[in-house]
Amino acid sequence: MESTHARLAFEAPARRKSVFMEVGLMDEEDMQRQRSPAPNILKPTKSTHTRPTKTVRFRSKNDVFEEQDASAHHNEDDEWETDTDLEDDASFPRIQSRQSTLSHKVYRLGMLAVALALMLPILQISSTASIGVCGGVIPRTSIEPTVSRLDRRQDSTQVCRRWAGQSAVVNGTLYMYGFRTSNDSQQQSNTWTNDFLSLDLTKSWQISNPSLTSLSQPSGPPAISLGYLWNSHTSLWLYGGEFSEDPEAKPSANSIWEYKIADKEWVEHKDPKGSGGDNAEPAGQSIQRAAEGSGFSVPNLGRGWYFGGHQDFLTTEGWSNQVERIYLKSLLEFTMPGYSNEAVDDLKDGKTAGEDGVFRNITEGGLQNSGSFPERADGVIVYVPGFGAEGTLIGVTGGDNDTFAQMNVIDVYDIANSTWYKQSTSGKTPKYRVNPCAVVAAAADGSSYNMYMFGGQSLQPAGDQEQYDDMWILSIPSFTWIEVDQDTSKSSIPPARAGHSCHIWDSQMIVVGGYVGKELGCDSPGIYAFNTSSLAWSDQFTALTGDRATKAFDGKQEDDGNPLAQQANQRGFDHKAGLEGSYGYKVPAKVQEVIGGKETGGATLTAPVQTPTEGPFKSGTPQTYTVTGPDGAIITQTVSSANGNNNGDSNANRIGAIVGGVLAGVFFLVAAYFAFCAWIYRKQVRIWKEHAAMVTARSNAEKNGGAGAGLMSSHIASSGKNSTERAQREGLYTSGSGTASAIRTSNERTGTSYTGAAGVGGGVDALGRRNSDASSVDDLLEGQEPAFWGTRGVLLNPRRSLRVINRD
Repeated sequence: MESTHARLAFEAPARRKSVFMEVGLMDEEDMQRQRSPAPNILKPTKSTHTRPTKTVRFRSKNDVFEEQDASAHHNEDDEWETDTDLEDDASFPRIQSRQSTLSHKVYRLGMLAVALALMLPILQISSTASIGVCGGVIPRTSIEPTVSRLDRRQDSTQVCRRWAGQSAVVNGTLYMYGFRTSNDSQQQSNTWTNDFLSLDLTKSWQISNPSLTSLSQPSGPPAISLGYLWNSHTSLWLYGGEFSEDPEAKPSANSIWEYKIADKEWVEHKDPKGSGGDNAEPAGQSIQRAAEGSGFSVPNLGRGWYFGGHQDFLTTEGWSNQVERIYLKSLLEFTMPGYSNEAVDDLKDGKTAGEDGVFRNITEGGLQNSGSFPERADGVIVYVPGFGAEGTLIGVTGGDNDTFAQMNVIDVYDIANSTWYKQSTSGKTPKYRVNPCAVVAAAADGSSYNMYMFGGQSLQPAGDQEQYDDMWILSIPSFTWIEVDQDTSKSSIPPARAGHSCHIWDSQMIVVGGYVGKELGCDSPGIYAFNTSSLAWSDQFTALTGDRATKAFDGKQEDDGNPLAQQANQRGFDHKAGLEGSYGYKVPAKVQEVIGGKETGGATLTAPVQTPTEGPFKSGTPQTYTVTGPDGAIITQTVSSANGNNNGDSNANRIGAIVGGVLAGVFFLVAAYFAFCAWIYRKQVRIWKEHAAMVTARSNAEKNGGAGAGLMSSHIASSGKNSTERAQREGLYTSGSGTASAIRTSNERTGTSYTGAAGVGGGVDALGRRNSDASSVDDLLEGQEPAFWGTRGVLLNPRRSLRVINRD
């Protein structure tokens, strides 16, 4: 977070309408109306009655319009109000029995029962009793479309929706903290939680019933959303986040909360301070809380990052709601306890971080000082090893009140040099968006790293946000966008969403929660699995690593421990090891078509298609791995350096280009020859068609005799070819012919019947072509102009055409 000075604004600026105001996705008037709703006429009010009052509550549309059953049993189980409603409504009076007044209450209940028995027949025969459907005011919630509601949840695993939370995967367990949740599709307030859940990824489970477990709800960490959950191999670290807006909650002083997994306890690290370092703010400054940024953890490096985001009165203690929200372009780095970081002043020369960890606020890393590096929120960052001494971070999407981050030019951060660079992409570019999610899968030999990005939303135009359900791959290092044709043979594409979390484990992309729009009902359980190898949505998550994720890896090839679900040949705990979650990943055929190679890797496109200006993708080399087959044979070799293909590949590509050029020339000549033949054929057919029409018209005129024949003879002797004479000639044919006075032809594409300029056919259609119905006895052409390939792709026979035409 950059140093800022709070200043009062004369007029509070318009706030960015993010989905997570959720509220979201509505204008200020709607927000005010939601916060101050009209009173509900069905809501029970406080009463001083000593007896319970019967209250009819419509729980759905079916209840409203259901015809009353006159013979319904009136007993204690009659659904005037559910037990849950009674328990939840504190204002509803209850009858409490007391031993001292037992006889008195029994007497009163008996009198009430007698009165009901006497009144029931009268009510049934009364002329004023309602007949049919009873009219009245219908609650708004009863007429809303697709309203879904879950019974009040008994634990935090059963909710209608879940979005904007923090999550991380450690040794095969997915931890989820503080998601915003709702119990029904109409709930707008009280959605912030500090629920704490886990999901076991070492066992397979069905999408319809994921193995969620509700952990003990912590009493210390606040209920926040849009922060991040960094993870080491042994702990979770909760940073940042936004406090509740409805009802409004005051932010507390910033603390970093650590969850020690083995001890199952939360530890608070109060008022963290920043340390000086490369391209960083001076030491000693308090680290402030931010929200809506993008985060990532690399446990093998012992570091986590939080990029961009915003600060306002819901994130920062003492911030006035009259002070404008600010957007950030800083990169906050957290070095975890026990790890070193040469870019931090306090950790140079091999020193390691203490139990509180060490923060560095990077604000001057290269392009951060330029206007081409805008502030942003709601983006994503991912980690790619191998380029640069410690790998790179890739920043994609995001925006502020007015602009979106570009998708054809993205940001690359060299971790070792603490510097940002720009990199142009190739291929079809996705739409601008915010709040997507992304994961990276590594090829077995490290020749490509493929980032999968799913969903997100557009925030423009304001008040008309649109969520997406598309999937894209950014293949690195070629930096090529590839649109994914998602396979739905096993499961359908999840509803379009934004603000969801994604993680990769056993080469499957696990999508958690997300905002799906008010027009849809509940999204429960709201957890999905996408196979990154087959590009297909699945109806279950399939555990491949299994309990090997719970075993440590000792570095020996024969050891079966794989706590990070890495590719078998990429296991390890340093920065040279492979990416977590890629075990079993095979490069999809769709990606192979673009970058070359095969399932195990061997990509031939190993450098950016658009030449990088500076940075690790210009001078660095990829981290590659040797892949061996079952018989010990080497399947892939080390890939060439960053400048692209080696000499053998270049020669192969040159030969391929020559062969391709020759084949293209041959196809061009063949196409030109067929085009010439078609032109000759059409010309000959047109000549014979005109000749046949004239012969037919003359024959008809001779049969009828009279002036028509004379006119026809005179016309045949004429050789005029201009358009005026053709029109006169066609009129003469019609007047002297015994055929119908108006012949229509049909346009096969539109089905519209055309006539002449005067509204009659005259033997000529609207395009000036002559109809040949009368010239062919067996209707070979049926009024259509012949084409070389015919109307159905069938080659016409010129001999047959000539033979039929010449029968006259």
